[in-house]
Amino acid sequence: MSPLTITVFKGSPSGHIIQTTTPLSPLTTSQVLVEIHYAGLCGTDLHYLHNDQVLGHEGVGVVKELGPSVRHLKIGDRVGFGWYHDSCGHCAECLVGDGGHCRNDPHAFGTHDLEQGGFATHVVWKEDFLYPIPAAMSLADAAPMMCAGITVFTPLTRYVKPGQRVGVVGIGALGHLAIQFACRMGAEVVAFSGTEGKRAEAIKLGATEFVVTKATGEAKPDGGLLDVLLVTTSALPDWNMYLRIMAPYGTIVPLMIQFDNLSIPFLPFLLKGIRFQGSSVGTRLEFRNMLEFAVRHGVKPTIERFPLNLEGIEEAKAMMEGGRLRYKAVLEVEHA
Repeated sequence: MSPLTITVFKGSPSGHIIQTTTPLSPLTTSQVLVEIHYAGLCGTDLHYLHNDQVLGHEGVGVVKELGPSVRHLKIGDRVGFGWYHDSCGHCAECLVGDGGHCRNDPHAFGTHDLEQGGFATHVVWKEDFLYPIPAAMSLADAAPMMCAGITVFTPLTRYVKPGQRVGVVGIGALGHLAIQFACRMGAEVVAFSGTEGKRAEAIKLGATEFVVTKATGEAKPDGGLLDVLLVTTSALPDWNMYLRIMAPYGTIVPLMIQFDNLSIPFLPFLLKGIRFQGSSVGTRLEFRNMLEFAVRHGVKPTIERFPLNLEGIEEAKAMMEGGRLRYKAVLEVEHA
């Protein structure tokens, strides 16, 4: 197949998103050419607006061309990709499919392959880091699963047992998926929000209890202490408030991007034996399990669609920054 010129949307030193084109060379090794159909806008994308790189790390589409070493995918397959692009394949983590924690410089959004990303008409990706989309899941719904979905599914599947009480702080892009996954895993879910505005939505998503924190500065669920707490807000919360409602040996998982140090009240953390658990994305197997679980149990993102062009990206970005999205912006590529 002759070289292809694709359209991409990049950050820039000024912070403005720019549209440009880039040629693609013939595929090598296990590279796969994917025609992008949808791309999710993630809050993390905003951290990279000043980088000279293609934006977007929640991409889904259809396989159009295969490199000579591709073994399992075929043309026409529906696939998605997330934060990580490649890894060494040989270290202990890579051998169990955990390339995101590769010990030898994993390739990731924002650090490697800056000419590739979800905000484009096409992308070239390594086969091992492409995830088949189940036939029963729409590509539009699949896009947010590539980051938001796996980010909440991974700690839930690792640290939550059926019957436990799970708190979810923030009902937004991550939180609305966390509530759905947790309750379908058999947990009792307590949703925490600053105001009353999302009570009905949180209960509809599967929460059994809704706690408003902003007016009182307290978080007091009626049903008892929490075994696991997922914090999905963009800013760090008042840890004192939440440590008081954690059960002994409970686990707190902060799921946001922060560049400041984590500062916690030491004594309640120590006396209760609380675990602060870091978590980013899952293994390749967890990606597949997440997608299959979502289809089997009816977990779906709430999305708003925008065209994948400069105007659409800017509109989606403005709605995200203004807190008006319910709950994920999905950008759609128009192909001829």
